[in-house]
Amino acid sequence: MSTTATRTSPALRSRTVAIVAAWLATRLVMGAALLLAMRQSGLTPARALGNWDVQHYMLIATSGYADPKEMAFFPALPMVMRLLDAVGVPMAIGAAAVSQLASLVAAFAMERLGGLNAAIVWLLAPMAVFTTVGYTEALFCAVAFWAWVLARRGRWGWVAVLASVACLTRISGLFLVGGLGLLALFGGEPTVAGAEPAKRVGSWSQRLRNLAWLVVPLAVLAAFAVYLYTLSGHWDSWLSAQRAGWQREWTSPWDSLHNTLAATNEARWPTETTRAWIFRFEIVSMAIGCLTALGCLVRRAWAQAGYVAVQVFAFSIATWFMSVNRADLLWFPLFIGVGSWLGRRPHGATARTVRTAVVGVLIAADLLLMFWWARLFYLGHWAS
Repeated sequence: MSTTATRTSPALRSRTVAIVAAWLATRLVMGAALLLAMRQSGLTPARALGNWDVQHYMLIATSGYADPKEMAFFPALPMVMRLLDAVGVPMAIGAAAVSQLASLVAAFAMERLGGLNAAIVWLLAPMAVFTTVGYTEALFCAVAFWAWVLARRGRWGWVAVLASVACLTRISGLFLVGGLGLLALFGGEPTVAGAEPAKRVGSWSQRLRNLAWLVVPLAVLAAFAVYLYTLSGHWDSWLSAQRAGWQREWTSPWDSLHNTLAATNEARWPTETTRAWIFRFEIVSMAIGCLTALGCLVRRAWAQAGYVAVQVFAFSIATWFMSVNRADLLWFPLFIGVGSWLGRRPHGATARTVRTAVVGVLIAADLLLMFWWARLFYLGHWAS
């Protein structure tokens, strides 16, 4: 079936139903983990949903950047939390609801980028708990994925708007702008089966005009840097906050790997051995990032390769591999690749039966891991 045929209204409606069903199913799995965590610990919903970085965003929402360590976080989500608080919605619960809705919006963009399989695989990501709480992953994915969709359509004015929001959401916005810049310069990218076709731009003058739109999000990012400077008197306030709060220093990739391997030793975390497992997954996520960038090069999706590769490199030079598991959610080319692989039909009835069985087992294992990861976070344990 042609790509154009799969984009017709009846097909699109069936895809919409499938995405919503997958979204609801994964939310039910993590909702069950939330209920179990609350029952085991006696935590309230707001407390279970308000662990770790959620506390930082809530503090910024109420007190701004009074604490220099909070400058490690960007202002978009705290602004949303402040608005929620102003209308009487508890910030932790309101931000969780926003993230839930944003994850659905992101999944629809994922379908445009990589087809139905890619969208469902993204929703099935085992670390998806971070799209159910007041973290920036869901919000960033919603605006970043749609920015990429609109860039493929040639709607660069709207790309500038969404990329600006992304730049106020997390530092990953800078990498997004870099990837979009490559997309503008290359004049398009390949389209996988089932995805929305990308518009091709042959004229160099038009490519440069598209590229010029990205000055807008860069200006927004620069304005935020200036704002932090007015508060701290230092241009490196974001880096200083990362160093003070999370021990992140410029480190060679091999030293970062060595430090992360040391953190996988359960003896280092005698009261919380699950941390060792999270660091093991961080190493796996780094390997996945490298393979994703290579896969993009094979597909000749140069802009996507740049978008992922620069993030992998950034994670590799920061003391140890930390929060890479969450960054997997941002790497839409990963899910495009997996979705494309799942879309291939093996020859022969036996091969198809074996493949279906293997995929079924993998999905079951994935949902169990998703449940485990969600429960870990809701109980207040380190989850990446």
